[in-house]
Amino acid sequence: MVDLFESQVLGATVALKSRIVMAPMTRTRTSEDDVPNDLMATYYGQRAGAGLIVTEATDVAPSSKGYALTPGIHTDAQRQGWRLVTDEVHRQGGTIFMQIWHVGRMAHPSLMPDGEAPWGVTEDRAEHSDVFAHGADGRLGFIRAGTPRRLGTDDVSALVGTFAQAFANARQAGFDGVEIHGANGYLFDQFMNSALNTRTDRYGGGHVEDRTRFLMEVVDAAVRELGPGRVGVRLSPFGKYNSMPADPLAEETLLHVCEELGRRSVAYLHLVYQLMPAGNMESSEFKERHIDHAVLARVRAAFPGTIIWCGGFTDRESAQAALDTGLVDLIAFGRPYIANPDLAERLKHGWPPAEADPSTYYTRRGDVGYTDFPACSTAAAHAQADRGGSSRHPMP
Repeated sequence: MVDLFESQVLGATVALKSRIVMAPMTRTRTSEDDVPNDLMATYYGQRAGAGLIVTEATDVAPSSKGYALTPGIHTDAQRQGWRLVTDEVHRQGGTIFMQIWHVGRMAHPSLMPDGEAPWGVTEDRAEHSDVFAHGADGRLGFIRAGTPRRLGTDDVSALVGTFAQAFANARQAGFDGVEIHGANGYLFDQFMNSALNTRTDRYGGGHVEDRTRFLMEVVDAAVRELGPGRVGVRLSPFGKYNSMPADPLAEETLLHVCEELGRRSVAYLHLVYQLMPAGNMESSEFKERHIDHAVLARVRAAFPGTIIWCGGFTDRESAQAALDTGLVDLIAFGRPYIANPDLAERLKHGWPPAEADPSTYYTRRGDVGYTDFPACSTAAAHAQADRGGSSRHPMP
């Protein structure tokens, strides 16, 4: 039986100091032209106590942008900006992977180059889901996703090369590895969904090998650039986020992907199951729930690498219980890391958690609700525990 605070090795080379992962979370703090900055370096450096940090989703190209103020990895300035982040995390003794994505149909023309339509596996729109963009009044907020254009076969093949360049840029920016975002209704997930992918080309949905071909070609590009032990993939089997239709072949696809990733010696598989009927992170209906243990057991049998489990973990007890099943190896914490830069230490010592104001999740207010949460000192933690009080950081 493993302990949450035991070390772990990804692949054969990436050593993690604990089984705790900081999950990827969009925070909209980039500078102009979607360039990472000193503020972001401070934010990630503060959280370097995690065994592994996975960054917020990062745009592989201008066409992949579905949310305003998200960072990219397709320009020299962006690569140099990310170098600030990786240098700071490494100075603090941390390990950091970049999550790379293409949102596909989850975009709006106002975010796309020259106002073009979003890119989709088909022309089907995410009818009930929103993206974070400038509305008609010029204000940032959640607006309905646009109607996509169907990508041609050559377009998809060209995207593989775009990802390959992004992986090279991530390596040059000093990242320890990359996580390919194949979850939550974004482009890879759109291709893998047999109900949505009605294409008839070699990326079409008729056979599992075809609807997973795009993901596997991109995984192969990542492995060539970084090595198999420095590549992870995130999946959300059975998820309905971003208006994804129910997929009768979801488990078949999941297990096929697990087997193929295992053949490629990919370092880890990051699993999350999110239910979000309204299709955005501000929804009161947002829920994360755990994947059924029987499915996890089949995943474990099919995939020989490390498995990360993300799904609403908030405390040491629930995380340790998940590890005790023997079905997963690492536990990812999302929102608790917003207000608790020293979350791993708080979990280890039983210190009370701080709470974040949701209105600061996506904002241009600089460090407010971002880097202004203090670490919980031993003395303060004991004093708060003795008083039975909360360590919530006051918000202006």
